[in-house]
Amino acid sequence: MPCSGQGLSREDRNMKHTGTTRRGFLGTTAALGALGLAPAWTTAAFAQTGGTLRLRIDGDNDVLDPGFMTGGIEIEAQKQCLPFLAQYARDGDTFTWEPTYFVTKLEQRDATHIDFELAEGLVWSNGYGPVMASDVKFSYERMKDSDWSGYFDALDHVEVTGDRTGTIVLNKPFAPFIMITLCHGPGAVLSEKAMADAGGKFTTSFPAVCGPYTYEATPGQRAVFSANPDWTGPKPAFDRVECNVITEVKAAELAFEAGELDCTEVGADTLARYTKDMPEGTGIAVAGELQYMWMGMNTEHPKLQDIRVRKAIQHAVDVDTILQGAYSGTTAKSHGIICPGLTGQRDSAGYNYDPAKARALLDEAGASGLELTLRTLNNQERMLAAQIIQANLMQIGITVKVLPLDSGPFWEMGQESKGDTWQDLELWLMRFGTTPDPYEATQWFTSDQVGIWNWERWTDEEYDRLYQDGINETDPQKRHDIYVRMQEIMENTGAYVWINHEPEAFVHSTAVGVNAAPSGELNYRRFTKT
Repeated sequence: MPCSGQGLSREDRNMKHTGTTRRGFLGTTAALGALGLAPAWTTAAFAQTGGTLRLRIDGDNDVLDPGFMTGGIEIEAQKQCLPFLAQYARDGDTFTWEPTYFVTKLEQRDATHIDFELAEGLVWSNGYGPVMASDVKFSYERMKDSDWSGYFDALDHVEVTGDRTGTIVLNKPFAPFIMITLCHGPGAVLSEKAMADAGGKFTTSFPAVCGPYTYEATPGQRAVFSANPDWTGPKPAFDRVECNVITEVKAAELAFEAGELDCTEVGADTLARYTKDMPEGTGIAVAGELQYMWMGMNTEHPKLQDIRVRKAIQHAVDVDTILQGAYSGTTAKSHGIICPGLTGQRDSAGYNYDPAKARALLDEAGASGLELTLRTLNNQERMLAAQIIQANLMQIGITVKVLPLDSGPFWEMGQESKGDTWQDLELWLMRFGTTPDPYEATQWFTSDQVGIWNWERWTDEEYDRLYQDGINETDPQKRHDIYVRMQEIMENTGAYVWINHEPEAFVHSTAVGVNAAPSGELNYRRFTKT
């Protein structure tokens, strides 16, 4: 997904950057079971090791390099094969962070200094020697010039104080830095020497790994994580993890029910069905609702340049019907890009479902006989939502062609660097995944993201200024007000129809304990046997 702040959810290839400050769970979470975040790597939790864990991924990993990845399943791969200084942990119904076993110290000394000490005995594969503090410096400073640079806006530099010790120096106070950056995919550490030999970047093969697993993949079939013979740290519960490429959620659900998978993400209808009638030996775990979905409109397209046309479309879409018809009532209604429980979440939108008003706006704009194309990922929920929107817009005289796409062309279509499709974009259904801090979600819509992830292609000086203010502000109420206003600015462009916040729900064998980030990326090395 995007760079600088990718945020697409796991299935969409989560592409966002920045933080974590958790929010509330679904009302059904208690009944379903919240996803476990095992406390570090306790011996008891991993006493029973061996065997193969069988999972699903929705496509091939295209770019494993943390600086230029899409995210989602690529982050999942990094978590198994590369060092991270911090990881997510649960504190009641919220998420916080804890040091990983890759460090013996990770401490925020003051507002702009984070001291770390790497554990002894960490060794890179392929003969690249011990993991050094200089590797941390190289990895993080490199990210400032990467596609995910937004995660490192607050980083000034990393000071190396010894072979295994150093200090992360921030250029301004930014409390969520550990949660937003170090726990997430951009916080991966690479071997400086291996990267030099690889020419500075890599795609589908890690130049060197340091973690419990090695990685290999057969395109179109599976990615396999095998026990790393050079790994001296705690052993994971499973010696081998097979991640089968299954593009369709429904096919993955059938594979699980046939006993071919131990865990997989499930769609809304299956979540609703399992909640009512849980099969024997099966559990459901909900990672969170850190997804936000909307229908976007290209403000530069000739058919949509008139804001009255865009606002007509806002009033024409019956979101409540989408939530019931496409998501079986399992998702929370959205009023913006800030997810439930986060600072800045809105409790209502500035427009409502009003077909009569929509028709009046179209008449005022002189827009008759309008024909538009709605692009969407080709999965069940998205297609159902698109068909409902198609019917809604037909009621106000707009003919909509629904164009389903596979994930590759879908995630490239609004990026100028990927071709000319962005010029033809009219309407699309988009879902980003995020981490638990509003800074993460808002970064994709700044002026400098036009042609990258701001596919709606508007710019606003106030929005850009508030984005920086939100990073620097520490007063909770002021910060809340900043993010509410930013969403108002977005909505007032007429380019957004807010839809929902989907839960990241996983069905699993009760013999397996599931571990996932709040945004839904699975962490195979922290799975358990129960």
